Amino acid sequence: MEKHRIKKIVLAGGTGFVGKYFSEQFKALGYQVVIISRNNAHIQWDNIQEIEEALNNAEMLINLAGKSVNCRYNQANKDEILRSRTATTKILGNAILKCNHPPKIWINSSTATIYRHAMDRPMTENDGEIGSGFSVDVAKSWEQTFFNFDLPQTRQIALRMAIVLGAGGGVMRPFVNLVRFGLGGRQGSGKQMFSWIHLEDLFNIVLFLQTSEGLSGVFNCSSPNPIDNTTLMKALRKEMGTSIGLPSPEWILKLGALVIGTETELILKSRWVTPEKLLRAGYQFKFPIIEKALANILKN
Repeated sequence: MEKHRIKKIVLAGGTGFVGKYFSEQFKALGYQVVIISRNNAHIQWDNIQEIEEALNNAEMLINLAGKSVNCRYNQANKDEILRSRTATTKILGNAILKCNHPPKIWINSSTATIYRHAMDRPMTENDGEIGSGFSVDVAKSWEQTFFNFDLPQTRQIALRMAIVLGAGGGVMRPFVNLVRFGLGGRQGSGKQMFSWIHLEDLFNIVLFLQTSEGLSGVFNCSSPNPIDNTTLMKALRKEMGTSIGLPSPEWILKLGALVIGTETELILKSRWVTPEKLLRAGYQFKFPIIEKALANILKN
């Protein structure tokens, strides 16, 4: 009689803010979680044999790997941002090709930044217009590398993720600090759109896609209710009980970005993205509006 096998999930790049949360949640559901990472405690990216063994008989592969874009876009950082996404995707795809029992589904990160700066209408998977520039080029190369693999036994989904909001990490820390120090007003014009997703919904979407066997391809992973920057900062101030929030003009943001080593694109690009395919497939958001999301995240 065959011994009962614990179901296995492979998290590539699983040591970051999202990866740690996913690991905890999958373990709570009874899965064995195997992590591929640059961290010495896990399978290393250059250990191809161990990666193949991890992927063999896995229920699902989730790839979250990639250098943070929260940095200055000098040439060295640009090269690493691109390489850390495409090279890891290639390693995983080639490893799946070697598996006798490949993962049933491979979910690869992508980004909602792939769409153009949108002030006029929301971008859906069906009618969204791809933008231009460095960040868009990275996203296009990332998705192209992923979908270039022909994997008959593995369903492939690219998640075009909006800004992920969750407790204890990600963008929430800098936003909270701005409000705390009285700088929680609009940033730039305040009219740029902010597409976002609660960390818990992100995880639930992965579970939803895992069990929805007819779904594949590209999915916008964002709340159905994007807001503009002014509305975001107002909701944050209200939730934190702060009435004062000085605005940050664009020139101050550019100066501040230079000082802390980041780019203003992360704040000033208008990301107006809606999850048309997820809604059509029947996914129900737990945190569809920003007020509910912030109340949950900041309750501790």
